[in-house]
Amino acid sequence: MCLIKLDPLMDFDPSMVLRSPGEVLLADYLQPCAMPLARFARRSGISLVMLRQITLGRRRIDAEHALRLSLVMEPTAAYWLLLQARYDLAKVREGRRRTT
Repeated sequence: MCLIKLDPLMDFDPSMVLRSPGEVLLADYLQPCAMPLARFARRSGISLVMLRQITLGRRRIDAEHALRLSLVMEPTAAYWLLLQARYDLAKVREGRRRTT
């Protein structure tokens, strides 16, 4: 049984500017609707400290955070996890380029 069909050659557009998922959350979702982090933390159930670390790029968005974000905002949990995967892959590639 296949719940979702993924293209094995699926990739991200390399011309897109790399931003951390926390930066996307802050700049594209919270700031436009003028929602303070503290209020969003209460609505999402993510601690203010954790949310601040995510928006600063110091913490990753894991499955639990992605689900909590999707419960209070339009984007799905899969969207947040894909943003995180794209960011992680780009950082690993960047690190490999520096060491070679």
